[in-house]
Amino acid sequence: VQLQASGGGLVQVGGSLRLSCTASQHTSVMYHMAWFRQAPGKAREFVASIVRTANSADYANSVKGRFTIFRDNAKNMLYLQMNNLKPEDTAVYFCAARSDPFDTYKYWGQGTLVTVSS
Repeated sequence: VQLQASGGGLVQVGGSLRLSCTASQHTSVMYHMAWFRQAPGKAREFVASIVRTANSADYANSVKGRFTIFRDNAKNMLYLQMNNLKPEDTAVYFCAARSDPFDTYKYWGQGTLVTVSS
């Protein structure tokens, strides 16, 4: 499965962006799809994940209430709606997927840069 993230860019504090992730195969076979991010000089960290049926999602505490993850299996797409962006949200954002909920994330996109200016 190949994933391609897009939608990053430069935004001011308090602004919004929507990231998209296109999958080369049916996302319905992916139990979990997720977003991770990596800020300059820092380790990659979990942002949000959503299960296959899209009826359950998890978020990092730092983005709860501001970010929303959703998926459209009919279009093989994953999204991350980011609102009220903060400078600390500046990072390269990666989409990821796994078919086994007990396995590591095996499929990764190339990343899209989000820069939040103050």
